[in-house]
Amino acid sequence: MKKIDCRGMACPQPVMATKDIIEEHPREMVEVLVDNKASRENVSRFLKSQGWTVSVKEAGSGNFSITGAPPTCEIVHEEKSHDGSQAQKILVFIPTDVFGNGSEELGRGLMKNFISTLKEMGTELWRVVLVNAGVKLSSKDSNVLEDLKALEKAGVDILVCGTCLEYFNLIDSKAVGHTTNMLDIVTSMQVATKVIRI
Repeated sequence: MKKIDCRGMACPQPVMATKDIIEEHPREMVEVLVDNKASRENVSRFLKSQGWTVSVKEAGSGNFSITGAPPTCEIVHEEKSHDGSQAQKILVFIPTDVFGNGSEELGRGLMKNFISTLKEMGTELWRVVLVNAGVKLSSKDSNVLEDLKALEKAGVDILVCGTCLEYFNLIDSKAVGHTTNMLDIVTSMQVATKVIRI
């Protein structure tokens, strides 16, 4: 088993270190030691996205041990639309909890209207990425929480920046989506057929 100590590393370094170790040793189990919840979720999610089986144990003093077992096989597929062309993958990037500049009160109302209308994109809406103050939209007291939950239930990935959650002290208040990291966000932008930034 390959072991790496990622304690003290800032996002996305634990995920990058994990990526490097599984690329160097694709058939060996790995153990990754991290020291915060955001890194625990990010590393676990990354390993799962690569087809690895993951188990997490508390290691005391706020540390976590993440063990990953490699996949037994690889499945590769590309989504196609009904006419055989590549399916649209629209990513909506939201770095704020208000829509536009000017009145903050108006901006919050407009953001609620925007989020509740996103469902009109149908199956082309692939991911919603929340960063900076946008992560507040994923919290338990958010006025758009039910709309985001409905999108997630419909199959839309909601990605929430872990570093941003920690900055705003919202890691335990997140009520929708997956805690993510900058590597996942950049990769998502690369894979998306269209990126819409608010």
